[in-house]
Formats: sequence, C-alpha cells, structure tokens
Amino acid sequence: MDFQSTALGIEFGTTRIKAVLIDRNHQVLAVGSHTWENELTDGVWTYSEKAILDGLQACYADLKRNTETRYGQKLTTVGAIGISAMMHGYLPLDGNGRPLAAFRTWRNTMTAQASEILTEIFHFHIPQRWTIAHLYQAILNREEHVKDIAYLTTLAGYIHWRLSGEKKAGLGEASGIVPLDQKTMDYDQSMIDRFEELISCRQYPWKLRDILPQTVMAGCQAGALTEEGAKLLDPSGTLCPGIPLVPCEGDADTGMVATDSVRPRTANVSAGTSAFIMVVADHPLGIHKEVDMLCTPCGQPVAMVHSSNCTSDLNAWMDLFSEFADMIGAPQSKKALYPLLFEKALEGRADGGGLLSYNYYSGESVTGLNEGRPVFARMPDADFTLASFMRTHLFSALSTLKIGYDILSRSEQVSIDRVYCHGGFFKTPEVGQRILSAALGQPVSVMETAGEGGPYGMALLAAYMLWKDGDESLPDYLDNRVFASVRSTTLTAAEEEMEGFAAFLERYKKALPLEKCAVEVLRDPD
Repeated sequence: MDFQSTALGIEFGTTRIKAVLIDRNHQVLAVGSHTWENELTDGVWTYSEKAILDGLQACYADLKRNTETRYGQKLTTVGAIGISAMMHGYLPLDGNGRPLAAFRTWRNTMTAQASEILTEIFHFHIPQRWTIAHLYQAILNREEHVKDIAYLTTLAGYIHWRLSGEKKAGLGEASGIVPLDQKTMDYDQSMIDRFEELISCRQYPWKLRDILPQTVMAGCQAGALTEEGAKLLDPSGTLCPGIPLVPCEGDADTGMVATDSVRPRTANVSAGTSAFIMVVADHPLGIHKEVDMLCTPCGQPVAMVHSSNCTSDLNAWMDLFSEFADMIGAPQSKKALYPLLFEKALEGRADGGGLLSYNYYSGESVTGLNEGRPVFARMPDADFTLASFMRTHLFSALSTLKIGYDILSRSEQVSIDRVYCHGGFFKTPEVGQRILSAALGQPVSVMETAGEGGPYGMALLAAYMLWKDGDESLPDYLDNRVFASVRSTTLTAAEEEMEGFAAFLERYKKALPLEKCAVEVLRDPD
C-alpha cells in the first residue's frame, strides 16, 4: 500500500470524532473514530481543551490501528490531511496560544443581542452561532479576556493551527466567522470597518482582521504538518512531519462535498444531533433571520437553514424503550431497535394522529427560542399508538428545518434540481428519506457513500488539492471523478404523506406557545 497516494479527513462532530482515509480512486481504505460529548459548564455548551486534543489522538490512533491491521504496514505518512469540525462558535487564544475562554459551540444561543445589532449594521443576517456574534456579545458583556485576544478561531481552525502552525481557514468555514466578499473571496472589508467603528470606544489593542484566520480557496495548500503537529496527532512518533494540509472546513461544507452538492441549484440535508439544509443559490437572496448565507469551499453562495435540535430527543426515547426491553427480559441492541421503531413509524397516521412533540434540548433561533425543553403533548382522543408516536417524533426532528426551508421556497423562489441527504436520521433504509421527502414535498436521494458523511467530504477536499487537473473546478472534479459511478437511491413520498406532514406542521406552529411556556416555567430550582 502506497500511503503517499492517500487523503485523510478528520471531522469533529457533536458526538463523534471520525477519520476517513481514502485512496486515489476515492475509495475508503480505513476509518477511525472516538466518541465524545459536550458539557454544559456555567451555562455554556463546550468541550474542554483536553477533551479536544485527547479526542484527536484517540481518533487517529483508532484509524492507525485499523489501517495497520488491514494492510500490515506502518502508517507513517499520507498524501494530505484535512480537518473539519462543527461549524463556527468561539475559541479565542492569547499570544501564547492558550484558550482565553471555554470553546463556545454552535449549540449556544447566548448571543441574541449581538446577532440583532450586527445584522442591522452589516445589512446581513448574522446568526447567533457565528464567531463574530460571539465576539461582540463578549464585548457587550464586558468579558475581561477580550482585550487579550491574539487569535480568534473556530474548533476546526484551532486544530488546523495546532497541526500546521498556520492561522488559515477554508472559505466555507471563514464565511461563518465574518461574512465574505464574493468578489475578493476574503472577509468583507466594509463589515470589518463597521465593526471597528462600533467597538472603537473600547480601545482594544487588536484590530479585527489581524486576529482572524486567513481565508483559503479549496484546492490550495494551507500549510504542512509540523514536527509538533505530528507528535500531537500521533504521540507514538510514527507519523512523519511535512504532510500537506488543506484548508479546514465546517461540517456543513464537508457534507456538501460528500453529497456532490456544491453546484448551483443542488442541496443537501444533514440530520443527526442537529439538522440543516444547504442550498447552493443561483440568484441573490433577501435577509431573513431564519436563513444563513454562507459559501461553498470554492466560494459559491449558499443559503442554509440550521436547526440546533434533531435526534437528541429521539435518542432519549430510544434509550427508554431499550430500558423497557431489558426489564422484560427481551433486550434489543441499538442496531436492531432503531430500524424496528423507525419502520413502525411508517404505519402511523399520515399527520401523526394528533400527537405533538417539540424536540428542543437547546434553543432554536428559527423559532425565536434561546432555550429549549423537550415536550410531548396530545389531546385525550389522539391516536396514541406506537406507530403514530414514532411518526410524530420523526416529524418533530425535521419541523424547524421545514419552517426555515419554506422561506427559501416560498419567499425567495429558490429552486432545487436535486436533494441529497446524509446523517444518522437516514441510517434506516427508506424511513428518514421518506419523512424528509414528505417535509420538503419533493424527491430525495441517498448516495451509497453517504454513510461516511463529513469526514469523507473532508478527505475528498484533500484529494481535490492533490489530484485535480490544473484549474479543474471542485464541482467538475466531484461530478466527473468521484460520483460519476456512485449509485444513489431516490424516493418520493406519497401525496398523502406530504399532506400529512403539512397538517402536522400547522399544528406544530400553532402550539409553539406551549414550548415557550415550558421554557419559562420548567427551570432548575435555585
């Protein structure tokens, strides 16, 4: 095995860190993974620096072990490495590279004030999870650490810097730090100027542009693995330095790449702990608080609807059913339980039978909630059966996404030629795909490679840098070299199913005050 003709993608997801190693034919050679979980510390959803670095090493060690077992030779090098992670958030570092505050993940909904102010002065919607919103909220809160910031980055940017020493980020990731100028493919200077004017009275010793990562286009090198980076990734000392690194990206962009959805009028839906739809736009869009405007790794504008909550509540119910199965002496593995109950959902009433569920573990900006409480409710005469119960929870997982998507399809007349989906929600064949088709009201496709998800997309970005032909575009590379022979399955929900989801969604929107009331009254005792 010639490991120099390989590409490695490593992605930090919400519940798992995963590495995928591919060959020159874009086939998966080996994978590695590490399970982790965020912590709610002092009201902030975060991962500690130790958890981040330990997780990186554990994931790579698993990949290395699996690779060497399969191929019988030491993994000393690869052709290129790419790092991706959950989008954006806030990770400020001091002049010595030490974190000044706990990493603030996408899950935090603590920056509403900053988001509103910046959206007004930028004339551009700034979501709460974006880095610039977190920075300005920290300034508004007069947090002491702000004056000492030497480098402000994301989780992907932090790992990239630790491995390469380079303060750089891909266009997709950078577009959620500060919005980009489509002409320069760099941070929008007019917005930076307005931000500097906004905070001028604070007299900080830094300028915004000076503390941000440099933007880098897909297909370009963004550094190389240093000796320190090699030892960090592989403490055994087997891995050699000097391996090229590609620009780091966010998990939304790697999902787009993994589903060949970087060309205008294509879209992909990722549904796991969170859910989002990314639509590559073919015309300018207006400003909507429910829609985030980002970029593909090659700079094409993307409209994104992001739902912070998707499968967490569903997983909790699965744990409850698993506990019951254990109690009656009929234990079920998760591998068996999920498809069993997902398939049962297809037997439920088309509209969920009058049941109602809000899956909000955390806040949802699309529906105007800064906090969340999981809520299940029903009328006494509702169809309280297992089938309708499961269907309702699958509906709930996609409802917030659908509310945002309706703005794109109805208010902005966004058209989509094809929709691909990936993520844990779609692991059971047909079920999640059928529910999504019912929600969007159009055909939905799943690729046979979708199971590898974002880290596979990151590996493809590394492959693109290594093996593209001259100025070959990323969409052309993916269409012609990667996905030309990849099989996909397309499914369209029945009209009755689409009407059923629409009826459920109307009930869901009408009863949103119930969820808001739960947030107000269900609180931990002082």
